[in-house]
Amino acid sequence: MIKIENLSYSYGEKTILKNINLTIPDGKKIGIVGESGCGKTTLIKLISGLYKLQSGAILAEGKTAVVMQGNALFPFTIRENITCGHPVPEEKIWEAVKIAQLEEWINSLDQGLETFAGVRGDNVSGGQAQRICIARAIASDVPNLILDEATSALDIQTSSKLIKALMDWWQKRQQKGCRQTLISIAHRKEALDFCDEIYHLDGGCLC
Repeated sequence: MIKIENLSYSYGEKTILKNINLTIPDGKKIGIVGESGCGKTTLIKLISGLYKLQSGAILAEGKTAVVMQGNALFPFTIRENITCGHPVPEEKIWEAVKIAQLEEWINSLDQGLETFAGVRGDNVSGGQAQRICIARAIASDVPNLILDEATSALDIQTSSKLIKALMDWWQKRQQKGCRQTLISIAHRKEALDFCDEIYHLDGGCLC
């Protein structure tokens, strides 16, 4: 469960978030829509602990995996970027690869998963980097998953396939009793059709 109580946040004298209250039960898919600069990413960074709270409280049970719009890769192999050095079973890595629509591309590489991603991920495209980060989040197997414009660098067809595969995986986990909370951020409401509930962030308020 993720619970937000009386959350406000400001940059200097500019208030970005105003007295936000939201409870997201285990196993729910929540969408948050809003224009650029409305505070969506700030809210996500507060939930994930990347920003320090100024006022209010956030309770997030269990660990949280976040895929941001700007995706940073480590100067390691594709495998290491997915596992972050943790022991992850091979079948789970490939499950994440398939969901992230990376399988065909990785299989075409001479070194496959052992391909070096580059010093700053400069050996892969923006869309590939984004999908590697999505695979990383899936493979982490944590109870809270946050996607912040996570498919913004992908074409519509690839994005649709990825979201469908992600939802199929999510549903199977639910059926097995793995209650995973999902928060997805987007500019357009249509991009959040897979969510159980959609909230609109405008003027610092969530409704």
